Amino acid sequence: MNDIDANVSKWSIASRLFHWISAVLLLVTWLMMLLYQNLNDNLYIGLHKAFGISLLCWMIARVINRVFTKVPPALPMPKWQLLMSKLSHFALYALLIAMPLAGLLMSVYGGRRVDIFGLFQIPVFVTPDRGLARYYNDLHVDIIWPMIIAFTVLHVGAALYHQFVKKDNLIARIK
Repeated sequence: MNDIDANVSKWSIASRLFHWISAVLLLVTWLMMLLYQNLNDNLYIGLHKAFGISLLCWMIARVINRVFTKVPPALPMPKWQLLMSKLSHFALYALLIAMPLAGLLMSVYGGRRVDIFGLFQIPVFVTPDRGLARYYNDLHVDIIWPMIIAFTVLHVGAALYHQFVKKDNLIARIK
């Protein structure tokens, strides 16, 4: 074990849970859409929406946790990498909030309530507008989703680079 490994500070347990559950919620939400597209069963689009709203609530709680939780010290790295890390994390947080918001707005502007696991419904709280529904659909599907993919690939790639090329045990901080 090198000196860097010995000094690795972990994120708080709450931060680690927020990180991994966010990843699982995103994967499950995507899987529900994939099932809906391939099986054309409305159960899956309903679950996609419910998990999407769950991700939105989870991300809001995650941001609150992030504001009030001490951050472990940054590992030694060039300033440009540190800046890119901060910008890409900010982008992922913003996108993981914007995505379900755009989906919710797409539904309500389309005149559709959003059922949350049969427990309650988010009512149509705006005047339905097909043009705005299409706008939020395009934002949700064609802009935000590819950006989430790109920033997730960047995030995972950077983590793997640190783990296997730089060998600074960065991943241990979030396990």
